[in-house]
Amino acid sequence: MTAIQTFGPAMPDARAPARRVHAEIPDDKAMMRAAAELTRDIGEARAGVYWPDMLGSAAIGYAALAGAILAHAPWLAVACGLVAVLALYRALLFIHELSHLHRNALPGFRAAWNVLVGIPMLTPSFMYEGVHTLHHARTRYGTAHDPEYLPLALMKPWSLPAFILIALLAPPALVIRFALLTPLGTIFPRLRTFVWERFSALSINPAFRRRPAEGEMKRRFFWQEVGASAWAMVLVASVFALGWHPLLVALAVFSVVALLNQLRTLVAHLWENEGEAMTVTAQYLDSVNVPPPSPFAVVWAPVGLRYHALHHLMPSMPYHSLGEAHRRLRAHFEPDTTFWQANHKGMTLLLARIARSTMSRR
Repeated sequence: MTAIQTFGPAMPDARAPARRVHAEIPDDKAMMRAAAELTRDIGEARAGVYWPDMLGSAAIGYAALAGAILAHAPWLAVACGLVAVLALYRALLFIHELSHLHRNALPGFRAAWNVLVGIPMLTPSFMYEGVHTLHHARTRYGTAHDPEYLPLALMKPWSLPAFILIALLAPPALVIRFALLTPLGTIFPRLRTFVWERFSALSINPAFRRRPAEGEMKRRFFWQEVGASAWAMVLVASVFALGWHPLLVALAVFSVVALLNQLRTLVAHLWENEGEAMTVTAQYLDSVNVPPPSPFAVVWAPVGLRYHALHHLMPSMPYHSLGEAHRRLRAHFEPDTTFWQANHKGMTLLLARIARSTMSRR
């Protein structure tokens, strides 16, 4: 089957009138059963993929960031900065995998990622662990209790640029959160509770309030926060020793990383639910796959996130197996079946679809 035959008629056309995804869509049990049966042999996380990918991405990213800071030629600084953005973006998105990995899988990987990526980028894994799984909960997805959902396609036109541009403020906000609010929280318990509830999760739902961590997670999260706080204070103190240039370049790179991630988030779902609990199939159809032959999805949606709808169908499937899982299911299902309806052609058409939806609500 050629690429044109595979993706042509089955891919939704973003220029056509959008079909709303309704919460009461019944579950496609045949699709769910096939997804489980056809992928049993590829469900294990492979250390030989995770470790080199994460370590290589981090190494390239930090080397390029150093180049951007030290370069004298503006063009070279910009080129190094772009490489740093893409590599560190990929390294950072392993936080998504950490939220789904079983605690006994890949020994040492979570700690190594936090030391090498999460803490240096002021996004330790506690910002996502125990939060992202709520987004996958059957009774929470798409509701007011989902930390990662807003009905963006049903909001006013100004909401989209505001949603995107606010991401640029994330890095300086994280510096303030860890360098100032965390130490103050040790003195003022009410402030600590406030910060934990409202500024300790990678959430896009402003109504979300995080509950206190418990047990083993509480101890692990404590040390992650201590490390991030210490590093944030080092970054602030570096201004007195090195001047503003290194910190500003690093914040600029991290701001572009946050912006790119926000754009990816904007097209990860169709954002058409108005608050009802959704079936698994409705969640799948409200989510987005951008499979090959889309040439750029591997850049803006790395670490398996180009298969976001498939991820909602099989949340525990490791990122390196999602491409093979998609190929198997693509071969199994005929065009125009439920499986194909979550496949889309690219970011531009998805952005256009959401923008048109918001423009109709002026």
